[in-house]
Amino acid sequence: MATYNFTEIESKWRQQWQAQGTNRTGTDPNKPKFYALDMFPYPSGAGLHVGHPLGYIASDIVSRYKRLKGFNVLHPMGFDAFGLPAEQYAIATGQHPAVTTQQNLTRYKEQLQSIGLSFDWEREVKTSDPDYYKWTQWIFTLLFDSWYDTAAKKARPVQDLLAHLEAQGTEGLHAEVAEDTPALTAAQWQAMDHAAQQHYLLNYRLAYLSETTVNWCPDLGTVLANEEVKDGLSERGGYPVERKKMMQWSLRITAYAERLLQDLNGIDWPEPIKEMQRNWIGKSMGAELNFTVAPDASRTTQELPAITVFTTRVDTVYGVTFLALAPESELVQQLTTPAQQKEVQAYVEVAKNRSERDRMSNVKRISGAFTGAYAIHPFSGEKLPIWVADYVLAGYGTGAVMAVPAHDSRDYAFAKHFELPIVQVVAGGNIEEEAYDAKEGEIINSDFMNGLEVKAAIAKGIEVLEAKGLGKGKVNYRLRDAIFSRQRYWGEPFPVYYKDGVPYMIGTDELPVELPEVDKYLPTATGEPPLGRAQDWTYQGHPYELSTMPGWAGSSWYWFRYMDPHNEQAFVSPEAQQYWQNVDLYIGGAEHATGHLLYARFWTKFLFDRDQVTVQEPFKKLINQGMIQGRSNFVYRLKGTNTFVSLNQRQGHDTVPMHVDVDLVRNDVLDQEAFKQWRPDLADAQFVLESDGNYVCGAEVEKMSKSKYNVVNPDKVIERYGADTLRLYEMFLGPLEQFKPWNTNGIDGVFKFLRKFWSLFHNGQEAWDASQEAPTNEELKVLHRTLKKVEDDIERFSFNTTVSTFMIATNELQSLKCRKEAILAPLVIALAPYAPFVAEELWEKLGNKESVFEATFPAVDAQYLVDDTHTYPISINGKVRHKMTFALDASKEAIQEAVLNQEQVQRWTEGKTPKKVIIVPKRIVNIVV
Repeated sequence: MATYNFTEIESKWRQQWQAQGTNRTGTDPNKPKFYALDMFPYPSGAGLHVGHPLGYIASDIVSRYKRLKGFNVLHPMGFDAFGLPAEQYAIATGQHPAVTTQQNLTRYKEQLQSIGLSFDWEREVKTSDPDYYKWTQWIFTLLFDSWYDTAAKKARPVQDLLAHLEAQGTEGLHAEVAEDTPALTAAQWQAMDHAAQQHYLLNYRLAYLSETTVNWCPDLGTVLANEEVKDGLSERGGYPVERKKMMQWSLRITAYAERLLQDLNGIDWPEPIKEMQRNWIGKSMGAELNFTVAPDASRTTQELPAITVFTTRVDTVYGVTFLALAPESELVQQLTTPAQQKEVQAYVEVAKNRSERDRMSNVKRISGAFTGAYAIHPFSGEKLPIWVADYVLAGYGTGAVMAVPAHDSRDYAFAKHFELPIVQVVAGGNIEEEAYDAKEGEIINSDFMNGLEVKAAIAKGIEVLEAKGLGKGKVNYRLRDAIFSRQRYWGEPFPVYYKDGVPYMIGTDELPVELPEVDKYLPTATGEPPLGRAQDWTYQGHPYELSTMPGWAGSSWYWFRYMDPHNEQAFVSPEAQQYWQNVDLYIGGAEHATGHLLYARFWTKFLFDRDQVTVQEPFKKLINQGMIQGRSNFVYRLKGTNTFVSLNQRQGHDTVPMHVDVDLVRNDVLDQEAFKQWRPDLADAQFVLESDGNYVCGAEVEKMSKSKYNVVNPDKVIERYGADTLRLYEMFLGPLEQFKPWNTNGIDGVFKFLRKFWSLFHNGQEAWDASQEAPTNEELKVLHRTLKKVEDDIERFSFNTTVSTFMIATNELQSLKCRKEAILAPLVIALAPYAPFVAEELWEKLGNKESVFEATFPAVDAQYLVDDTHTYPISINGKVRHKMTFALDASKEAIQEAVLNQEQVQRWTEGKTPKKVIIVPKRIVNIVV
């Protein structure tokens, strides 16, 4: 094979890699390990577009490079195979989700393999495989069998909790526990029957069942997470979502809030991701304060509960002018007076169905309803109106706020809207720096905080609260426990059955509990989840749990399974986990910051507590790849006709732009015949063309989307240019983390580079022409500067600059007419992580029997990185006429003598004696004649 035939080369090496197990990973204690991982994909029916492989190519380059540097590299791939899209397709067509999932998965694998990614497919996992989700179920049973010891700061077996309750009741028990869990003596615990004890333990278990307010989507027939709801509608499908109370499984992630927060400081993640997690966890130092409710003659009962609020600014308590309750709060119904009942009920029905995300983000939407009730200010004794407001969240703090409009922006907006009083508090010197200040309303002094700085004033306020029995200091977190139930079919079944209403776990030796067959993938006629349709869905006569686990269940631990994917006795063996530890490089999207990435950290810490793994953080380094945007093309239809006007001919024409499939366009020139065949209505299209007979399309950078016809299929790019070109071009587009547009027009340059690199080894691309000659210093400089740049760039994940470096080196070697193996062989190794197919072919042609990835990355020789010469431009009467190279230590006298004796210089000076010779060291030689 003489010419660069990428089709034959890539087909050959795909087959050889598979046959020889080139990408297979073993456990080698004699080598340092490197674990590179991509966030595994959900296999959608659309397959990959060119934006998807960006992160995969980057991780592949690092993996191949690390292998060349002597590391034992684990670079696996699998599929997040459960999910709502497959279930919705099953509902529409009746086809089992497993069938469509497998079809999509097969398509993804074919595309990933065509790109030449060095995944070890023998370690493939998919979350929908019973052999995999057996261990997801096992981890759930372990969570159910655990409670959190706040003194030891770790999860412990429930058996330890039982022993404590049996001996001491709750006395001396330090545990993360549900609010309002009653304290017990040992005698009271012992007096409970078994069912009562099991229900009580749910207050402590890390996996527990409780009545929870959820986002219920009737059209999808399932509960949605907060991040899956926007403006009261499901993100998928845009269906209405309502808030309702349901019995749900939840995970007590709140027990880990402080550890999740503090351990962010020890991982190499992008700061924006860490900040998103800090905000999501939302640690607040403050106080809980109790407000009594004023009696009201219109109520049938005067025994009303106190309202407990959480505040971070107790120093502003004298500025409270009203209280606000979350629409979901149980206090709303208890406190609302008969006269306000209708108005409040109507408001609550609307407000409670807005998602928490929507209520937090939409600050301009102000709404509320007055309950008719009043609270008593604990210090001034004044009556404060109690309102219902949807900017108050049931899931944060106590679901009630003391509103201080002068010092909080949302309280201020609400007070202005409903014309409520505003009172400024002068409690110390720095309020304006640390809180919102309305600069209006009555100004008062706090009688116990005046003159103190803000932090001191807050501390003094908490001290006074506790002394008067009005409240206590409190650390609060915005993080809520994770709802773990989904009323879907296509998910992991819970290993749970019910006996007398009490949940029990299936024995670990009986796992997995596999999904049963159902006649339809819809809820039952009585509203039960789809699993309610299964025949005899029971365990020894007792009903199984009918919900399934959420999509993030299987993705919260999958990297451990890659370490030991075929182990039937454990989710990962101690030996494999001890060797691989955790992921060294993780590449994926920033959109998972407060979902997958948070849950993955939580599960890892839990498994560490229960002595299942040796690490507390799953991913040492995280990189968020940017998005590759589409480059849309447009044609311009003459209004009211089927005539299309070329881009530069539009002047004087009334045209409307129309997206056109980018596959019909090459370098912005439309294939007119293919356009006519694209759609039936275009068969008789007419064109107003450029003077050269072409139709030139307009272009714009947009998100890749089917509706914009700008989705580029990597298969077509590979078919036209080869996988090596695709890999190089994706890296060449720009820095990995940045958004950048895909422009097929620019791919030709990368393809030409590969052909040029190939030609370095051949005489006119025909005959093999690599020689055994000794390299010159100049050639060695090109080589070692390139090697140094490649090393530095990969180590700092700057892949786009390396591609430029390869191009420059190839041009320099071509200019030097270098075809020497001593230079070219090391360059092949350096290029191999980026363009593995062409590198393997050239490496074999160089006479090597083993894969290029069995080689060692060439050592950089520092002596060739230092310049010992400088090439001077020779300027004669202000114009550069020649260039000459001199040693850096050459004297001015030696340079001048050599320049004046140079034949070409003498020709330009016409033999005249120069009036002046100016030599600027390492810059230029100026000759004035």
